[in-house]
Amino acid sequence: MIGQAAPDFTAPATGGSTISLAALRGKSVVLYFYPKDNTPGCTTEGTDFRDLHPQFEAAGAVILGVSRDSLKSHEGFKCKLELPFELLSDADEALCKAFGVIKMKNMYGKQVLGIERSTFVIDKAGVLRREWRGVKVPGHAKEVLDFVKSL
Repeated sequence: MIGQAAPDFTAPATGGSTISLAALRGKSVVLYFYPKDNTPGCTTEGTDFRDLHPQFEAAGAVILGVSRDSLKSHEGFKCKLELPFELLSDADEALCKAFGVIKMKNMYGKQVLGIERSTFVIDKAGVLRREWRGVKVPGHAKEVLDFVKSL
């Protein structure tokens, strides 16, 4: 997938908007998939991207967070963390499947299908330039920022 056009998508977003990848041409896009609103790792990841947001903006990048949570859940999560970027609701998993982030995971000893924490950087022309899968949160947002700055 790296070096090829990223899968196009249109998804409902916070703020009452609908966001499509095609409409973001001319900007780099940081698309990060996370398991669930209001969980410890996802909260830390969101605040890390929030804190670096001005630097992403200066580098010409848009940050979008994606999970299967509802828009109502996303609005509360965004407000609570004061996130300056939109969250996409992927309740039907179309976006998750397009990027291959739905995986079998162990949760409390049971096998469940869930989102593998993953981040994708798409360049200004809509080409996938980098992906991180099975992300460990500490230091991740800074690593993504460093990559975006190198584009």
